[in-house]
Amino acid sequence: MVKKIFTENEIKILSNNPYVKSVSSKGITYTDEFRRFFVAENEKGKLPREIFEEFGFDIDMIGMKRVKSAGKRWRAAYRKNGVCGLSDSRRGNSGKSTEKELTLEEKYARLEAQNNLLKAENELLKKIRFRRKEDGQITLSPSQKFLLIRVIIEKYRLKNMVRYLCEVAGTSRSGYYNYFSQKSQEQRKQKEKKDEIAKEMVLKAFGFKGRYKGARQIKMTLAGQFDMVYNLKRIRRIMKKYGILCPIRKANPYRRIIKATKEHKVLPNLLNRQFKQNIPGKVLLTDITYLFYGNSKKAYLSTIKDGSTNEILAYNVSNRLTLDLATDTLLKLKRNRKIKVAEGAFIHSDQGAHYTSPIFQQLVEKYGLRQSMSRRGNCWDNAPQESFFGHFKDEAYIKPCETLDELKREIKQYMTYYNYYRYQWNLKKMTPVQYRDHLINVA
Repeated sequence: MVKKIFTENEIKILSNNPYVKSVSSKGITYTDEFRRFFVAENEKGKLPREIFEEFGFDIDMIGMKRVKSAGKRWRAAYRKNGVCGLSDSRRGNSGKSTEKELTLEEKYARLEAQNNLLKAENELLKKIRFRRKEDGQITLSPSQKFLLIRVIIEKYRLKNMVRYLCEVAGTSRSGYYNYFSQKSQEQRKQKEKKDEIAKEMVLKAFGFKGRYKGARQIKMTLAGQFDMVYNLKRIRRIMKKYGILCPIRKANPYRRIIKATKEHKVLPNLLNRQFKQNIPGKVLLTDITYLFYGNSKKAYLSTIKDGSTNEILAYNVSNRLTLDLATDTLLKLKRNRKIKVAEGAFIHSDQGAHYTSPIFQQLVEKYGLRQSMSRRGNCWDNAPQESFFGHFKDEAYIKPCETLDELKREIKQYMTYYNYYRYQWNLKKMTPVQYRDHLINVA
């Protein structure tokens, strides 16, 4: 099929050629005389390109593909019907048969069919919009349009309306018939069966260890726990198709409630966002977040996170926001014999009152650590720690806890899950503990 489209200037040039009967943006109708000349010269051995150029045609303009197609068609017509086969017996310039005038009854039937189709389309769009609860523009897929057309035709017993309704819906008639062919229906059934199997596996990974996950977590869990490799796009398609929703983090509304006194000292940002140094125990990130549980009860969580491995090295939970919350977390880190702090390690935090406190800073110095602080009002300087709190609040079952003891048990279970079973995309698809061991082995 020739795909070249003629410009207005090219149409004007071609129209001036005496051997052109008519020309449009998509095609040329040649005179009968030129057709006869072409076949005669071609029989003598001349090439199609030479013949066209001899009669004033610019090959670069009309395209060699169009030249070869015309020559092939004319030679075949000449062999079949002789010179008579080279005469243009088509009506008008375009070669298309004129459409018959529709009667009033036919026009009315078409309008009624169009109206019914639009009504059905509007009803379907309302249902989709209600389900999604979105205000954005919604468009129907070709398969949905094909089904609507089939419903309208069967409901109102319409005849010879497929072409017209496909034009109204903006779809192709061939696509409509192909969609309802036996082969296509079998293919869709096979795809549906495969999707059902994939859905079961995605749900297994989605709820693994009782913690809901996003698409990337599901992919890594499938590979790490079930020895199955699924394409990330496929997982997202299955989740969208079956409404498997992953937790969405909300902005952290944490506000500092204690202002530093004159005794408190703000330290420079030594870390400078160099979180990943590939040395376990070298970069220690710490912060405090609030937790709402039970009937409007409030607690606080302090953690120390390894910047290189994302492992939670120590944590502390309390229902009071006191200095002990931060210092006790540091004590737990020191008492944990499984944790080896690297040489030259330092602890990084924000400029909260707990970390600017001289008591906390003296304790840091006592344990042989250096201290670094984020710039004021810049959460990105401690981004991995803030990210952990976001994921923690999405995945841990905090609100159902009725007592502080229940809350502590849930946090303990989550910390074990996070360190040993929660795969992370940026850790080469390993868990924090696995990645820590990996760094130690390659060192």
